[in-house]
Amino acid sequence: MERLTDEQIEQELSKLDNWKLVDEKWIRRRYKFKDYLNGIDFVRKVAEYAESQNHHPNIAIDYKVVTLKISSWEMRGLTDLDFEMANHFDELYDE
Repeated sequence: MERLTDEQIEQELSKLDNWKLVDEKWIRRRYKFKDYLNGIDFVRKVAEYAESQNHHPNIAIDYKVVTLKISSWEMRGLTDLDFEMANHFDELYDE
C-alpha cells in the first residue's frame, strides 16, 4: 500500500460524489438520513465492513447526520484503500 500523490487524490476524488479532502490527508463525507435509527443502522454496516477490512474510519453521529472521515494512519495520508472504502460506504448508503 502506497500513499497517493496530490494528483492521484484529485483524480480519485473526482470519481466520488460529496467526498471532500480535509487537511490534505483525510477524505470526509456527511450522510443524511430521514431518522436517527436509519443512521445508526448505516453506522453498524460501516463498522462491520471496516472491521472486515481492518481499516477503520472516524465516525461521528449527529442526530440524523453521520460523518465518515478516512485516512491511512500507517501511510500518514491517503491510499487506494481509502477510496475503495469510500466507494463501498456510498454503496451501503444507496441500498
